[in-house]
Amino acid sequence: MSYTAFTHMREVNRTRFSQDVGPIQPDRHFTEKDHSLKGSALRFLHDRCEELLFSEEMTAAEAEGCYLGTGIAQNQIPYNMQMDVNRLCLERELERFIDSGVAEDAYNVYYCYLEMFLGRYGKSKKMVELLSEFESNGSSLLMKHRDHYSHSVYVFALGLAIYETNIYYRNAFKRFYGFNTNESDRKADHAAANTFLQFWGLTSLFHDIGYPFELPFEQVMSYFEVENLKRGKNSILIAYRDLDVLTGLSDEERVHLRELYGEDFNSIEELFAYDITQKLGEAYDIDRAALTDILKKKPTNPEQFGCFMDHAWFSTARLYRELVKPDEKTGESVGSIGRMHIDALSAILLHNSLYKFSISFYKSKTDAKAPLRMELHPLAYMLMLCDELQCWDRTAYGRNSRRELHPMGADFDFSDNAIKSTYLFDREEHRKIDAYEEAYQRWSLNKGSGDPPRLKAYSDMAEKEQRFRTDIEKIVDTSNIPLTVLVDVRDVDRKNKHVYLSSSNFLHLYDFAVALNARYKYQGDEDKVSPEILEKEFESLSLEYQISNINQAKSFSRYLNEIGCFYTDKPVDFEIVSRFTPEQTAVFAPMEHERWVREHRSMGWTSGGAYETVDYSGEGRSMYYYRKAFREQMRMHKLAMDGEPSEQEIFAHYDALPETEKGKDWEPFNSMLKLIKVFDGLRIYHFK
Repeated sequence: MSYTAFTHMREVNRTRFSQDVGPIQPDRHFTEKDHSLKGSALRFLHDRCEELLFSEEMTAAEAEGCYLGTGIAQNQIPYNMQMDVNRLCLERELERFIDSGVAEDAYNVYYCYLEMFLGRYGKSKKMVELLSEFESNGSSLLMKHRDHYSHSVYVFALGLAIYETNIYYRNAFKRFYGFNTNESDRKADHAAANTFLQFWGLTSLFHDIGYPFELPFEQVMSYFEVENLKRGKNSILIAYRDLDVLTGLSDEERVHLRELYGEDFNSIEELFAYDITQKLGEAYDIDRAALTDILKKKPTNPEQFGCFMDHAWFSTARLYRELVKPDEKTGESVGSIGRMHIDALSAILLHNSLYKFSISFYKSKTDAKAPLRMELHPLAYMLMLCDELQCWDRTAYGRNSRRELHPMGADFDFSDNAIKSTYLFDREEHRKIDAYEEAYQRWSLNKGSGDPPRLKAYSDMAEKEQRFRTDIEKIVDTSNIPLTVLVDVRDVDRKNKHVYLSSSNFLHLYDFAVALNARYKYQGDEDKVSPEILEKEFESLSLEYQISNINQAKSFSRYLNEIGCFYTDKPVDFEIVSRFTPEQTAVFAPMEHERWVREHRSMGWTSGGAYETVDYSGEGRSMYYYRKAFREQMRMHKLAMDGEPSEQEIFAHYDALPETEKGKDWEPFNSMLKLIKVFDGLRIYHFK
C-alpha cells in the first residue's frame, strides 16, 4: 500500500462508477533484494515514506465539500492524492538523476524538494541556480575545484540509501527525535522516515550553497599559487566585512528563538555555538564562548584558519536567511522555523572545516579526538559520511583538478548494515594507473622509505594504507556502518548523459518550461502577455505538470539536434528560428509523443477513456469539467499506452492518432517560439 491515497481513490471510484477504473499503484523500479544506491534510495521513497505530507485537516475539509488537491487544475483530486503524486515525482526524478548524473536532472530533484517542503520553487530558485552558475563560469580560474551541484543530489541519495538499509542509524535518528524504534509500529516508522526525508533533504541539498562566497576567495589565492607559492603568512587574501545582513537577528527572530530554546541570542553565531555545544560540548570539551568567537572570525579572519574560507559557514548563514524570508502568500517567516531546521543548519555548519579542525582535530597526532558518533548529531553525522563518500562523477573545473584522476562512477552494496563501495576509474587512464602502481610497488620494495607515490584520488583508495577509508573513519564512527572501499577500472559509458549542443542556465530552462506551458492558451496573443502572468499560471499547476513541462524543455535539446537546431542563452552568430516548418515538426512531434507516453507510464497512468463515458451530475458544473477531473482521479488517459512499448510501437501509435490529436503535439510550438522571446534569455538557432 505504498501510495495509500491512490488505493483510497481507487475504492471511491469503484463505488462511484461500479467498475475498477483506477488509479493503479505505480510500479516499483527496484526489488526487495536490491541494495544498490538506486534500489535502496528508491525503496526508501516508495515504501518507507507512506502518507508523506498528508493532512487530516484537509481531508476533513474535503468531507464537507469539493476536493482540495490540484491535478491539471485546482480542486480536481483529494489533497492527499496530490501529496502522493508529488512523492512519486520526487521518486522518479531521483531515479532519473542517479541514472544520468547530469546537472539538468539534479535540477529536477531540487525543484521537487523546494515545491514539496519549502513552499514553491520560485521563492528560492536564485539560491539554487546561482551555485551552478558560479561553478560553471568561475571555477576554471581555481587550482582545485569540482562540481557541488550534482554532488549534493548524490549526497542526498546516499543518505536515503543508508537510512533505508542501516537499522543502527534509523534507531539513532528515531531515538534522537523521539520516535518509537519498534519497526512493527508502521505509523511511527513512516513518520520518522518522512521527518528524515524533509530535514535530510534540507541538510544535504543545501550544504554547499555557500560556495559562491568561497570561490572569489580561492580565485585570489589561485592567482598567486600559480607561481607555486604556498598559502600562509605571506599570502594575499580577501575577507568579508559587514556581515550583519546575514548574521543579525531581528526582534521577531530573537523572541521566536527564545521560545524554542529558553536562551537569548544576538546573532546566528551565538545561536549555533549554543546548539553545537548542547550536542557535542561534553564529548569534545567545547567551550561555548570560544566556539562563538571562532564562528565570528571564520569569514573575517581567514588567516587564523590556514588561509581558507569556510563555505559551510556561508551555506548555513545563507540558508538561515532563506528560511526566515517571509512567504509571499502567507507572510509567515521565522515562526515556521523549528528546532529541526536549526539542527539541519548546524549540521551544515559542522560538515567542512569547523568540526575537523576546530573541534575534533582529526589529523592531529597528539590532540585528535574520537570520531563523531551518530547518536550525538544524526544529521551532521550523515552529512559528513555521505559528503566524503560522494567523490565520483563530479565535473572537474579547477586547473589541477582537471589533471587529476578521479572516479567516474561507483557501485554500492548497502546490505548487512554495511557499506561496500567500489569506485570505478576510466580504463582509458590505464597508463596513469599502471605508472602509479609500478611506482608504488617500488616504494613498497624499498620498505616505504620517503613519502609514497600519489595519484589522487586513485592512490588514496587503492594503496594498502587505504587513506580514503581511514580518513573517513577518523571523522565519523563507522563501528555500526562498516565501510569497505575497492577500486575497479571500466570502459566509459556516457549513453545516459544525453548531452547535446543545446545549453542554458537553469533560470532560462525554467523560462522555457513556462513558455511551453502557455503555448496553447496564447496563440496569436504572444506579444500581449507578460512574464509575470506566464509564471503565475505555471505556478498554479501541480508539481507533476510543472515537472512534465521542465522535462519537455530539456528534451528539446534532443529534438532540436535532430532537425539541425539548438538553443542557448548566449549571443551567437547563427540564424534564429522564428518558425518550425511542417517537415521539422514531422521529425520531433513523434519524439515528443514518445516522451509523453513514457512519462505517463512511469507516473502510473493507464490507457483508457472511461472518464469520457461516465455520466455524473453535481453542483451545476459541466460534464466537461467533471470528465477532466475524473481523468485526474482515475489517472487514465486515452492517448496513453500500457506495458513497455518500443519506440517503433509508440511511433506507430502516434501515426494512428487523429490529425486533431497530432496537432496538439506540434502546432502550438510555433507559439512557444514567440513566447520564449517574452523572457530575456534563451533563443533557438539553426546550425547553418
